[in-house]
Amino acid sequence: MIEKGAFEETKARGLDTFRADVAHLLPFAAGRMHEIASWDDVKLLTVKVDRLREWARPGLLCIGDAAHAMSPVGGVGINLAIQDAVAAANILAAPLREQRLTLDDLRAVQRRRAFPTWATQTFQVIAQRRVILPTLRAKGPVSAPLAMRLANAFPLLRRIPGYAVGIGVRPEHVRTGEA
Repeated sequence: MIEKGAFEETKARGLDTFRADVAHLLPFAAGRMHEIASWDDVKLLTVKVDRLREWARPGLLCIGDAAHAMSPVGGVGINLAIQDAVAAANILAAPLREQRLTLDDLRAVQRRRAFPTWATQTFQVIAQRRVILPTLRAKGPVSAPLAMRLANAFPLLRRIPGYAVGIGVRPEHVRTGEA
């Protein structure tokens, strides 16, 4: 990971320095650094956390990454996408089966999923600003944030982020009746 906007600085330090940095971070891959022959072999993935204002139009419903781009922080994007799909199935199954689907039905999916999306993205942005960026900017060893030190001292607290990542802010369960 590099700080947003720092790729040119990384390139200016040279390919050999980049290879050495990667080898230091991933010792198991150190013997393969020769495979990075030029900067053309390095791909920059720019991450942006955002979401659509409206997820639905007549005949169209956007869910998952199409409705809200997530940061890779926490690996929760797939969880939200699946929960969006379950909420969509729960909300839309009967109107679809009865051939009475309206734009308001589609918008109901966004109303159901907007808060969990916002809450998850807010958590990701906070983690990015308070943990990841300071770590990337550090010139030497870094100390763990207070929340991590508390979780280390009180193992029961470790369940909170695990629950938040694994289950989510508003878990969804299939409730579509007989399919």
